[in-house]
Amino acid sequence: MDYTRIEAQLTAELGLTHRPVAVAFRQTPPAGVDKCEGVQPSGCSYWKLASEGRTFYTVAADHYNCPIGSYTHRIDLPAERAQELNETLGLMTQVGYLRMEEVSSIPRLHETPGAVVYAPLGATPVEPDVVLFWGPPGRVMVLQEAAIRAGIAANFSTLARPTCMVLPAALSSGTVASTACVGNRVYTGLDEAELYVAVPGRDLARLAADAAVVRSANEALLAYHQGRKQELARV
Repeated sequence: MDYTRIEAQLTAELGLTHRPVAVAFRQTPPAGVDKCEGVQPSGCSYWKLASEGRTFYTVAADHYNCPIGSYTHRIDLPAERAQELNETLGLMTQVGYLRMEEVSSIPRLHETPGAVVYAPLGATPVEPDVVLFWGPPGRVMVLQEAAIRAGIAANFSTLARPTCMVLPAALSSGTVASTACVGNRVYTGLDEAELYVAVPGRDLARLAADAAVVRSANEALLAYHQGRKQELARV
């Protein structure tokens, strides 16, 4: 698949200002890809690094700083830090952010990855499992509409917190949007006016093909609705 062409096409058609990010879950690191150096506060922090142009992989220990992200990625915290998941969940329930009974319904990866590869879509060294797009709703809505047209949309509503669950949700269920969460917005710098759409890598070519049709349809409907508004609106 020509990921460089698909990134260029969708970026132009949607007017995206962030590079889409390819995420691949592997049992072993791919040859020729560097491990991410340094420390990050969350798994979603790596999305930002990849969108800015970096290609790298992480291992389990790189995700320990975010107990919730480790949970969605099915990464067990080491014994000396195992209590951090319950402490974080305890804080979230104490302040009314979630109820403990919700935790079991949070989507998780089916198996623990040995390495997670991150890259700008057009530079991905391996086939992605999930591709992340983000931007204003009026732009990324085209992806959702294209997914519906192509029959590859997830059969459930837009996701909310935690943002990282959008990866296993897309992988198992299809293209899905996420309104993100406050932690993700802090760690990635996601603007208040932006949200995510996650696309399974297996469906990317079909979505790109239908996105062109949907974008053209939206342009036609824009002119149609603007004309109706001018004709029918009365003060």
